[in-house]
Amino acid sequence: MALSLRYPLSLLFATLLLMHTLAEAQTSSDPFIHSRAAYYPNSDEQGTDSGACGFGSFGATINGGDVSAASDLYRNGVGCGACYQVRCTNAAYCSDNGVTVAITDQGSSDRTDFILSRRAFGRMAQTTDAAASLLAFGVVDIEYRRVSCSYPNKNITIKIDESSNYPHYLGFVLWYQQGKKDITAVQLCETENLVCKLLDRSHGAVWTTTSPPSGALSLRMLFSDENGDDDSWVVPINSIPQDWKAGETYDTGVQT
Repeated sequence: MALSLRYPLSLLFATLLLMHTLAEAQTSSDPFIHSRAAYYPNSDEQGTDSGACGFGSFGATINGGDVSAASDLYRNGVGCGACYQVRCTNAAYCSDNGVTVAITDQGSSDRTDFILSRRAFGRMAQTTDAAASLLAFGVVDIEYRRVSCSYPNKNITIKIDESSNYPHYLGFVLWYQQGKKDITAVQLCETENLVCKLLDRSHGAVWTTTSPPSGALSLRMLFSDENGDDDSWVVPINSIPQDWKAGETYDTGVQT
């Protein structure tokens, strides 16, 4: 029996490896778009804890502080949590890989698509001295492309907004959004009878509802690509407990 399992397992491994290789090839072949980037001049090394996406202090430290505000890419909040590879184009100072940033805020400056944290802006450079030169420029020409967000050992996490009022009003944001798709819709369902309610995007990445369903709650998230050609609903493994509390975080148990 052990011998009969060896071939199917090896075939499965080869298939998964091929799928991973094809996904990487597709990502690496995505074209870059030319634009400009600035940085938060009055910030510390990391991002801001008052960004328009509603992430709070989490928005300053996610992705190691490699974060950015976006103008058109903010997309009325749909772009919150999306990741982009951003690299400056001055060969005398800039590295080939640049930096991967997560969108946590909205803003623009001098025809820019990105306003990076100081940390992220400097990480586009080849050396520490080159980073100082980039910061002195203030605004630089860049090229960027959408890439997958990756948070190893992290599941998508629900952060209940501090303004929530059990059981009358529920608001939350979703942390550690992964992959290259956007969360375009969220439903909240009663776990016993599966009656679902479509939530409102209050602002940025904050989802809200008045009179939320009672009991333990199951979440359904609609993930969509930027063109709207590939939509899929994801249902977390874990539920929001019946006695949810403002300010608490709940691990969904899933990655995407």
